[in-house]
Amino acid sequence: MFMIRVLVSLFEFLLAVVMSGVVVYVTYRVFIRANPDFDMEAEIKKGNVATGLLVGTILICASVFLQKGMESVVGMFRHYMIAPDTASLALWQMILLGLGHLSLSLLLAVLTISVTLRLFGRFTRRIQAGQELQRGNVAMGILLSSVVIVATLYVAEGVGALSKALVPQPSIGRIQVLK
Repeated sequence: MFMIRVLVSLFEFLLAVVMSGVVVYVTYRVFIRANPDFDMEAEIKKGNVATGLLVGTILICASVFLQKGMESVVGMFRHYMIAPDTASLALWQMILLGLGHLSLSLLLAVLTISVTLRLFGRFTRRIQAGQELQRGNVAMGILLSSVVIVATLYVAEGVGALSKALVPQPSIGRIQVLK
């Protein structure tokens, strides 16, 4: 049992290392390309603190979403290692399902953050958040970062709950109550 716990912990550690790199790269690329207002990467290269702050916050918040999805993947692996006879899926199927959970978590992170920023922009048209961010308005960077954080605090738990709900549950047998 000790070796199984160590193996599961090692799996969780390695998955976290891989996913940290994936989430940073994919999220950065997606949000840099998805911004129609201006070239965020060019602004970061110029030293625009407001844009850098927003992109950094997006990276952190996307990782929170992915961490919620990763919990169910680790739970599936733990269950498979502890009681492989009761697992309803083969190992290769679990790997595919785990990749699906992580992909879904990343997709939901990107959608949530994108929709939240777009809605905020529409609700506050007078302040022209994109233009202010491009100008280097640090206050706007802080405000938009806060919007992303608030959305993450509310939605990330839902992503975790959805991911856990999609985990196949072992069958515990049939119980006959009445004849």
